[in-house]
Amino acid sequence: MNVLVVNCGSSSVKFQLYKMPDELLLIYGKAERNKDGNTDFSFHTQARNAQNHWEGFSFSENFKKILDELTRTENECLASLDELNIAGHRLIHGGDAAESQGAVEITDELISYMESRKMLAPLHYPANLEGIKTMAQLLPGVLQAGVFDTAFHQTLPPRAYLYGIPLYWYKKHHIRRLGFHGTSHKYTSFRTCRITGLRSEKSKIVSCHLGNGASVAAIKNGKSVDTSMGMTPVEGLLMGTRSGDIDAGLLAYLQENFNLSLAKIQHMLNNEGGLLGLSGVSSDYRAVEEAALNGNQNAQSALEVYHYRVKKYIGAYAAALGGIDGLVFTGGIGENSPFARKEICSDLEFLGIRISEMLNRKCKGKEAVISTSDSAVKVVVVPANEELMIAREVAEWAKSKV
Repeated sequence: MNVLVVNCGSSSVKFQLYKMPDELLLIYGKAERNKDGNTDFSFHTQARNAQNHWEGFSFSENFKKILDELTRTENECLASLDELNIAGHRLIHGGDAAESQGAVEITDELISYMESRKMLAPLHYPANLEGIKTMAQLLPGVLQAGVFDTAFHQTLPPRAYLYGIPLYWYKKHHIRRLGFHGTSHKYTSFRTCRITGLRSEKSKIVSCHLGNGASVAAIKNGKSVDTSMGMTPVEGLLMGTRSGDIDAGLLAYLQENFNLSLAKIQHMLNNEGGLLGLSGVSSDYRAVEEAALNGNQNAQSALEVYHYRVKKYIGAYAAALGGIDGLVFTGGIGENSPFARKEICSDLEFLGIRISEMLNRKCKGKEAVISTSDSAVKVVVVPANEELMIAREVAEWAKSKV
């Protein structure tokens, strides 16, 4: 079974083609909008690597280029698109449409549901929907399915997902914490156990997905029991442009005293906050870190807030789990910034967390254990591979469809 996995962001399309159930990766790459508004395209196969560029950025053009490469003879992937069995999408916000943890078929009803929930994930939903519609136009005969970011967190108990508002809002309108990055947390917690020898069914793991979007999850015996993001991806950690945790009363104060509309407040929380808002430099952790090293005090303060928020959630989830066996870092920052990992893990020795300065410094973008031999907690770095998890879920769902 050939499964094409696509992960559509506001400024990128990542893709991977797998031959299942062998999990043979035939091609992977991404089309990304650069700073000039044009597209940088790169891909890798067992036969060749290539890069390309073109003017503008559109999902339609990106998908056409991707499909062209799937069948190009020298790439040695597919003889024709007729060999493609199913397209699997990363979907952001399942809400009450993601009651199961597996893949879901993309139907007109599901698309309508997603359309009605755009405001809950304004940075993600438009791209998700655009990718689905474009794929349907280009490959009308290919099954489409998706895995919601929220699905893995369906195991949260009420004490973790209920908000302190009248219960009516949960019972009538399903207002609750849902959590995100579920596919990533599921994959990294599984890999943590495989790397360290921990038994998944008897483990207490804190997973830190740190990228432009960021979240922490508490995973007990292979199941999510708490997570930092809420009903929307704004809650929780400080992120690239998102505020993270904020006093709900502050929103009413801003609206009443500064004549800010709901749309303006929404834009501020999603697009003007986080590292960008505090540093005034960039939403990119690397640029903020460089500015901090060059003496920019706002950048230094922004990083202190960033690291502190992650550290605080690790401590909270160690308490929620009743201890911690494994701590895993993933995402662009988690995988590639020894500085971030060092700062986050500092002063956590009381939890049994000790990282090796040498192992941590050497680890960038690869799977590794970075804790010391006498650390009670196994600290690991696992590169994100949401696409593989989506391929597994979609292939399992598709067995009765293809």
